[in-house]
Amino acid sequence: MSWVKKLLILSLIMILTGIASIAGIYLYLKDDLPDVTTLQDVRLQTPMQVFTADGELISQFGEKRRIPLKLAEMPPLLVQAFLAVEDTRFYEHPGIDIIGIFRAATVVASSGDFSQGASTITQQLARNFFLSREKKLIRKIKEIFLAFHIEQLLSKEQILELYLNKIELGQRSFGVGAAAQVYFGKTVHELTVDEIAIIAGLPKAPSALNPVRSASNARARRNVVLGRMLDTGVIDKASYDAAIAAPITSKLHGAQITASAPYIAEMVRQDMVARFGEETAYSDGLKVYTTINSQQQASAKQALQQNLYDYDERHGYRGPIAQLWPATLQQPADGEPEYVEDQPLPRETILAYLDKQQSIEDLRPAVVTAVQAQSAQLIIAGGQDIRLEWEGLKWARGFINDERQAVAPKTAFSILAPGMHVLVRQQDEQWRLSQLPQASSAIVAIDPNNGAIRSLVGGYSFSQSQFNRVTQAKRQVGSNIKPFIYSAALEHGYTLASIMNDAPIHQWDDNAGIAWRPKNSPAVYDGPIRVREALAKSKNVVSVRLLRGIGIDNSIRHLQRFGFAASDLPRNETLSLGSASLTPLELVTGYAVFANGGYLVTPYVIDKILSEEDDLIYQHNPAIACNNCEQKAAEQQQTDTIEADAEAQLDQLFNALAENNVAEPQPGAIDEPQIKLAEQVISEQNSFLIADALKSSVWGGGSWQHGTGWNGTAWRLQRLKRRDISAKTGTTNDSKDTWFSGFTPDLAVTVWVGFDDANRSLGRAQWHANMGQQQSAGAESGARTALPAWLSYMQNTISSLPERQSNPPVGLASVRIDVQTGLLSRHTDHSSSFEFFKAGTEPTQYASADIQQISFDSRSEKKPEDEQEEVELF
Repeated sequence: MSWVKKLLILSLIMILTGIASIAGIYLYLKDDLPDVTTLQDVRLQTPMQVFTADGELISQFGEKRRIPLKLAEMPPLLVQAFLAVEDTRFYEHPGIDIIGIFRAATVVASSGDFSQGASTITQQLARNFFLSREKKLIRKIKEIFLAFHIEQLLSKEQILELYLNKIELGQRSFGVGAAAQVYFGKTVHELTVDEIAIIAGLPKAPSALNPVRSASNARARRNVVLGRMLDTGVIDKASYDAAIAAPITSKLHGAQITASAPYIAEMVRQDMVARFGEETAYSDGLKVYTTINSQQQASAKQALQQNLYDYDERHGYRGPIAQLWPATLQQPADGEPEYVEDQPLPRETILAYLDKQQSIEDLRPAVVTAVQAQSAQLIIAGGQDIRLEWEGLKWARGFINDERQAVAPKTAFSILAPGMHVLVRQQDEQWRLSQLPQASSAIVAIDPNNGAIRSLVGGYSFSQSQFNRVTQAKRQVGSNIKPFIYSAALEHGYTLASIMNDAPIHQWDDNAGIAWRPKNSPAVYDGPIRVREALAKSKNVVSVRLLRGIGIDNSIRHLQRFGFAASDLPRNETLSLGSASLTPLELVTGYAVFANGGYLVTPYVIDKILSEEDDLIYQHNPAIACNNCEQKAAEQQQTDTIEADAEAQLDQLFNALAENNVAEPQPGAIDEPQIKLAEQVISEQNSFLIADALKSSVWGGGSWQHGTGWNGTAWRLQRLKRRDISAKTGTTNDSKDTWFSGFTPDLAVTVWVGFDDANRSLGRAQWHANMGQQQSAGAESGARTALPAWLSYMQNTISSLPERQSNPPVGLASVRIDVQTGLLSRHTDHSSSFEFFKAGTEPTQYASADIQQISFDSRSEKKPEDEQEEVELF
């Protein structure tokens, strides 16, 4: 036999042996191979995203950062870069690259080193989905078989799309979409050539080669990728040279947050984990749409933070964070003083120091480099030189304690010195010396008609404190409780025209051995006063007398109607002054009852939940406040009956058509959620009367022209020029808690300001006359401390809320009364005004010249049938 025949026979035997060996190995491993058909319906783990109602991204949660993209949505250059460096013959091979395998086998045979890679993109896909990254021969064989299966099941485009979305690229980013965001804060279409090369080089070793971990390693790998791109003709020489010369500028980027609502995000996260469990919540790509309005949320955050800055400035400057080098102020006999510095730090050292400091909200770390009489120069983090003018410095009286501040500064020398590490912020496009606020605050706004939370800020900074003061901080509410006490009084025989005695109370307490002396704040007493005016002026002693008149038990039962827990309501007369402890969310929900006609709505923040494919998973169906809904429901039921009869007739027609082989139309069925009604907890008349009385808190009453005019505690809201705002201030003992709550028919808002330490008072602010004499500017209070944040928020929000005057409901009467006595009046001048009453509770007597006969606690008696007065019924 010739040697040629022997060679052919030997080759045939080797081929058959190889095929048999492969078949045997396949049969041996067949049962251990995963089912690659699952790739046809693969679900990539993607983070949960939380959005505002208008589609702005609030946050995302999940261990794996992924932004799935279709292959058509990826720039061709990015795809070609991966092919150039990972699998040049991707479109030619059947899943494995024979040339690459022989190359790897040669390395193994010569050196025993298994580190030489020969994996195609298909093999990498098989490994990423089904196998470990361990470099063992049996894993490699499984990988090859799986690659063949995948190539038979999926097209090249499908394989490439899965790979580019699945591949791990470091810093918890998976897929090219996430990598572009994490490393460069861009979409894939915004990437430059050098950035594309950095990302394409990451699959080899994503932890060691990513530019955040090591810029030098990333640069070396990038250059290798660029070389492959040049060799394969993906880029030309000019693009290669420009990309090679580009610096590594990558830094870690989070998700592209477009709405700042971290406290809301945390509320949603907790809710979603409770609903679905962590694995589903964090990895199934759920999209949660909240009730938050992005513009209102931004206004709430700005209002809260600016209000805390203003409070902080009223109480003085606590000094720099650190002194980096010493500086001595010298005062020459003639000329201006100047600082002499002892070994100031080089600029590079200052910048390195600032790079290690963190900004908090809009407070930027800075170092003072020079000081003049009325200004100072500073360097802020990032290397920018700024100038602080006197307008941004003159507030900085020294802080002594919460009650006292030092004398007002006259020059910048008494405030700053070179080498000081301070905080600055921009206000009205000017730099301003600042400091981290020590006081806390919360603001929440809800739609009173359904309970949807429109904005919520639980503190100055979520990064500083994750404690959500809107939902977690129960604090004494002070005079914010009074509208609820007055509401109870209206249910027990009092009217807005009832006359009460605004005079000091002295009550001996046998148990304590002391007298209880509740006082007005300020300690001004008006004597006989109508209930409307007493509420608007927030008269403490009147609130106590009303509580006595209706009884503590009756008051507590009435307050529970607003959702307040009995355990939070003390069973003593301090309840009338606000000793109850409530959260801002509980309080604003109570105020919403007055805004919506008497209905208790339930606050909620999640509106709907969508799947990754945008299928609706959950839609919240809130209970709504609806007047006369029973009548409307009856009318709707009648309409539904008519429609049902019509639908039955149509069914008969379709059946008849079907019998004659006529195709029946297939209308789409839409399941409308059943409307849920909120519980009505007080009458519409009661809610209207309190809401109307609280408008007097804003606009006051009487006649200024005739010397009888008076202001309510919320008079500063007059600048909004809206007559549909009802509002109430609130301050607790020693100004430990300050509140402001107000509402329109479409929005209820509550603001709280205080210290997290419930025992610390907000104190007093002071100013100094030219002669240095210290004078008080007054204690902090609801009107001074909380109202400005409410006002600022509404100034930016009110334009989106149409002005709506509430019409008096059926069952009320409008009667002309004498403003001094609350009795009927025949006068039409400043001595009288119209007042609302529940029908049947109007006064029955006319005012006389002898006011002395009027009781301080007059309740209405039923009007004799034969007596007439000027009255309008609703």
